[in-house]
Amino acid sequence: MLKTTKNNQLWMVTQPDHAEVAGYLAAHWGNDHFARPGHYAPAPDAERLRAEVIFAVAQHDNGWWEWEATPDVSAADGFPLDLSEVLKDQQAGMNRWRNGLRRFAQSPLPNLLISMHAYWLYAIRVLPDPDPAFTHPLFWKGSPAKLYPGGLEPAQAFMAELERMQVGWKDTLRADATTAPWIEPQHLLPHARLVQLCDGLSLALASNLIPSANPPSKGLGDDAFELHDVPRQDWSDRVTIRVTPHGNGRLELDPYPFDVDPLPVVLPARVAQLPADKPAHLQSWWNAAEPQPLHFTLCHAKS
Repeated sequence: MLKTTKNNQLWMVTQPDHAEVAGYLAAHWGNDHFARPGHYAPAPDAERLRAEVIFAVAQHDNGWWEWEATPDVSAADGFPLDLSEVLKDQQAGMNRWRNGLRRFAQSPLPNLLISMHAYWLYAIRVLPDPDPAFTHPLFWKGSPAKLYPGGLEPAQAFMAELERMQVGWKDTLRADATTAPWIEPQHLLPHARLVQLCDGLSLALASNLIPSANPPSKGLGDDAFELHDVPRQDWSDRVTIRVTPHGNGRLELDPYPFDVDPLPVVLPARVAQLPADKPAHLQSWWNAAEPQPLHFTLCHAKS
């Protein structure tokens, strides 16, 4: 659950809803200056590859489905725990990834990309010299120890487990002439990065995990942030996108990566008035509450 508090209002966005917005961003990624997913290098059936990548982005948090259905509740406000609170339990977090990676057994490429997304989230905490090109936007202005506290041994073991699973998915893809090129670095690396970037931008809209993100109906604040190592035409061509909020949910991106300008984005949230709305029974409150559409507009930077 992504929770943001402002002016005695609590805004809550589920992980699956945030992930669907990330998938929406991936589906609109690409224009004259930025390659579309599936088109970073020549490949047989590039549009099928694009569809698989978009699915991976949209489902990267599907391991949260069970938790979001019956969440752990905060004693302070009676609503689901925030993401940063839930992540303190390392083993439970790893089990959510395991659940998600078992859900779509027929989707080796999405599983591979989602597992790479998980791997790099832990790698920033574990590896002595992680690849900066795969540093998630969550960590550009914060410490990974805050999101993944505790010892390193469980994370190290989980990363090794992910690597073993990745071998199987790669073998499956390699056995098909159409999908074999998809695991080559010129395809796999930019698509793995795209999962991180769309996730990070969606998180910026949904929560305050990245500084400058406040409930969008109140404006996103004044702080710009950057998306680093963004693949443009191919993996060797990477740029930094500066994202500048201008209030009322409008964000300017420079350079602009989407196929529609401006791009409207709608994110569903539940809104509670604190402390009056503290529920006696969360499920009754949650299912009775009307989802509030949070409206954003992504557009190119004005010259």
